[in-house]
Parts: sequence; C-alpha cells; structure tokens
Amino acid sequence: MNRLSVLFSGLLLSSNAVGASPALDFDFSKSGNAADHPAYDSERGFGFAPGAPNRFSVRLPEGNYRVTVRFGHSRKHVHASVLAEQRRLMLEDIVVTKATERTFVVNLRTPSLAALPANATGGTKVVLKPREVGSATWDDKLTLTFAGDASVKSLTIATTEVPTLYLAGDSTVTDQGVAPWASWGQMLPRFFAADIAIANHAESGETLKSFVTELRLEKLLSTLKPGDWVMIQFGHNDQKTQWPQTYAEAATTYRSWLRTYIAEVRRRGATPILVTSPERRNFDASGHIEPSLGDYAEAARAVASEESVALVDLNAMSVLFYEALGPEVSPRAFADDGRDKTHHNEYGAYALARMVVEGLRAAGAQRSAGLANHLAADAGNFDPSHPSPPSTDKTP
Repeated sequence: MNRLSVLFSGLLLSSNAVGASPALDFDFSKSGNAADHPAYDSERGFGFAPGAPNRFSVRLPEGNYRVTVRFGHSRKHVHASVLAEQRRLMLEDIVVTKATERTFVVNLRTPSLAALPANATGGTKVVLKPREVGSATWDDKLTLTFAGDASVKSLTIATTEVPTLYLAGDSTVTDQGVAPWASWGQMLPRFFAADIAIANHAESGETLKSFVTELRLEKLLSTLKPGDWVMIQFGHNDQKTQWPQTYAEAATTYRSWLRTYIAEVRRRGATPILVTSPERRNFDASGHIEPSLGDYAEAARAVASEESVALVDLNAMSVLFYEALGPEVSPRAFADDGRDKTHHNEYGAYALARMVVEGLRAAGAQRSAGLANHLAADAGNFDPSHPSPPSTDKTP
C-alpha cells in the first residue's frame, strides 16, 4: 500500500494505512523539517521553547498519542530521559549505545467541556486555578522535554486507541510544575508499558468536593470509557476544618463522597481504585511517624472493603518508607530541602510511585481489572522497608 504524505503548515503528515489517523514525523537532522531547533510559533504548529533546545512542542487536539523517539548513534554509553507535558516521567535514564528507539503514550487534554443542552445547569470549562492557566497540563500542545546526553534523531507522533488510567487527587498526586517539587502521579507513567495512557487530573489543593464543583470530575468522566481505570486519592485537604466549604468528616461525608465517585466510575463501565493518602513526615521522639491522616486512611480502607474496590494502601507504605530512612535521612525525600513535610521531591515521588505499583500488584487482578498487566517489563519490585538511599536517585 502506498505511503500517503501531505504537507500541512510546514509539517509532514504521513499514514501507512487508508483510514488511519495521520502520523506526525519530525526529523532533527540538518535536512529535516525540524532542523536547527526552530522556535515554536502558532502558525507552524511545532517547535522548541525559546532558550530551551531540549523542550519540543506540537499543537494537537486532546486525546491519547503514541510517541516514538529515535536517538542517534553513539560510540560511547550515553543516557537519555524523556518527560512529557508538565514533567511526567516517560523514559528514565535509558542507555544509548547505538541507534535506539523507544515508544510511550501521552495523554493530552484541554479545559473545555461539551456544550450544555438547553436549560441544563453546569459549565463548559474546568475552573482552573491561576497557576494552571497556560500550563503544559492544559494547553493545546503535546510537549516533550529531552534530558541527558543522548541526541534525538527523530520522532513520530500518532493518535492511538488504548485504555486509560485516570488519576484524581491533590498536590501529592498532581503533575508538579517546578522542581524540586514532584508527586507520585507524574512518576507513574515510567512504570507502565506503551499499551496504556496515564491521564493525571489531580491538582494541588483539591478535595473530593472541590474536584466536583470545579468540574474536574466532569472533565474526567467526559472521556472515561468502559475498560478504563480511575485511581482516587484525597484526604490531605478534605480534613481541613478551616476550609468549611470543602471539609469532609472522615467517618461520614468523606466516605459518602468516595462512594459517589465509585458509583460514577462504575456507571461508565470503568474500574475505580482507592488510594490512601501518603502520610506527612512527623516523627515522634522514638523515631516513629505520628499519624495525621489515620482516620481518612481507615475510612478509605473501609469503603474499599464494603464496595469491593481495589485498594492501594499508600498511607501504610509511606510510613514504612519514612521510618526506614529515619528522621535524619527522610527529609531528603521531601521538597524545599526537607522543610516541607507533606510534598516530595523527585526521589520521594519516585519511591511513592513504586509503592503504588506494589499496591496494584497486591490488590489482585480481579478487583483492579487486570491493571497490573499493563506494567512495564522493567517496572521492578520495591520494598518500602528497604529503600535505596537518596544518593542513588537518577530521576531528571
């Protein structure tokens, strides 16, 4: 079958099969269509961020995209990592010794929702916080950041129909935009194969209630399909009595809201998975973590049991992790040089993502609808009681 090619806005679009969505091919060699790192402009629809020759963007509609990156030949061992959108870890410290190709799937979204029927209540756009406006999470571009000393030769981007794992949560789950802050949600894609997309809808400051009132849950549900999954982790902000509009008592309303989320996900033929919130780093005099989220973790465990929902007990595993590191070393897993006792840095977030993977395996194939079958071949195993020290961290 002949290869179809058409020039559109300076971009080479190609398809190998009639009826298939066109693939976008970018060649970074001297004679290629993306040679000399052209700056992004809206008319062309692709290019590099000004002053950032390792950050490449392509204007695309929301959806799931299969990205294939080809690294150039090298006579020595060089390393490469790739992050997508707002610092989602897609490829981690791969070794490139010859022409190397890697593939992963990136989820894109915009704040827009479908138009409302006549006289219907609701909204047509997610209510974004000021810091989110114009961010890589919500814009109209697929953005890739290349880290390491390997050169990128070319890449191909194509739409793909794959199942999606959605994440709903707060700042400990969201794609944090600025280092050294990081969360387990943005590290999770690295541990999954290229047959699934990770759509991280979590955002800082969110609660079970605000996620609804800001239409974030509606946005998530608008693209949720039968066979997809939704991980749900709230608690850090729900427990704040000083936030009366969104406070949810652990024994009552918090449990009811969790059941509402579960029902909405199941109504669409998808699988809900509850995740208990990671604990804060507060040690007592004997070197043990003082629980600050215990009632909420226990509530999530109870609801998971009553509703026959898979549970990832990140709260319990995070306590093991902090105590294994101890009061002196554990601050090196947290942001702001350890002054922040809630939010993690890259090392801590990476470790928590590995705990989530272990939790999925422990949840069992039936309750998690086989989600662990989509883990990457090199996802590995992790014991939070015996973590590698922070000095071993290689996350970009």
